[in-house]
Amino acid sequence: MSAKALRLYEERGLLTPARNEAGWRSYGPSEMIRGSEIVALRALGLSLSQVARVLQGNADGLEFALAAHQANLEVGVRQLTGTIEKLRQIRKDVTLGRTPTVEELTCLSVYEQSCVEFELPWPWGGERFVVPIDRPLSYIVGPLGSGKTKLALCLAQEIPGAAFISLDRLQDGSAAAKLEGDPEFKYRVDIALQWLIEDGAIASDALTSLITVFETEGPTALVVDLVEQSLEQETQQALIAHLRRRGVNGRPLYLLTRSSAILDLAAVGSDELIIFCPANHSPPTIVAPYPGAAGYEGVATCLASPDVRARTQGVIAWRPTGT
Repeated sequence: MSAKALRLYEERGLLTPARNEAGWRSYGPSEMIRGSEIVALRALGLSLSQVARVLQGNADGLEFALAAHQANLEVGVRQLTGTIEKLRQIRKDVTLGRTPTVEELTCLSVYEQSCVEFELPWPWGGERFVVPIDRPLSYIVGPLGSGKTKLALCLAQEIPGAAFISLDRLQDGSAAAKLEGDPEFKYRVDIALQWLIEDGAIASDALTSLITVFETEGPTALVVDLVEQSLEQETQQALIAHLRRRGVNGRPLYLLTRSSAILDLAAVGSDELIIFCPANHSPPTIVAPYPGAAGYEGVATCLASPDVRARTQGVIAWRPTGT
């Protein structure tokens, strides 16, 4: 658990650490056990409110979350069964003296390593870029003017069946039209919003428009411009937790972000991807989420907490004078 998660659990009354004389939180054996219980329940897809009810012995509202978790597990079982069969056949071939190809071996990975490859537009000047398209969550990060939006548009064009979700989602009224015209779809959106609000999100038109996009079927992948736009910090934290609960079977999402609440570098999982666009217009790179990795510091300097982003919105630190 990250320190941010521990503080959130404390705010919601799920954990109550002791404090030493200097005011530092102290977690003893009982708090460690409770923390492990919370993590296990969250892994089942429960909201924080549902976790609180379970810890109090109340099982109300569990059916939907458990059914979704079961469906994810069943898909995972089918995928693992197929991989085991491939592995069994390859081992048999090896015993008979046949060396497997690289492609056969890489197919045994958790991911099939599906990728798209394309030429980067200006300002990169035609360099080739290869990016995996099999991760449930990917983040596109870069400073202002780095070209990350152009990269996002290219991804949406190159990934078969993908859609680019621009900031116009906040004004175009399509979310309201979809909700009014399809009661079943509205029910799914309402359930997702309820979970988010139970996790601390603040209801807003911006949040509703995002959830409407995420719940809409059709596109094979979504590339979302500044996913944190018009969302408070609590909402951003609840949203990214909600998206992570989809697991490895979720539709690939590419989130443009400069928010440390959306992209918490301490919480990035092995099934997530960070794409970094440097300020000097060097080609984008895939960045590993640990200190010391190439590009890690560059990613970290692009991110800021939502309150800092709000205070500096629209501020230009420097611009060249006209001649």
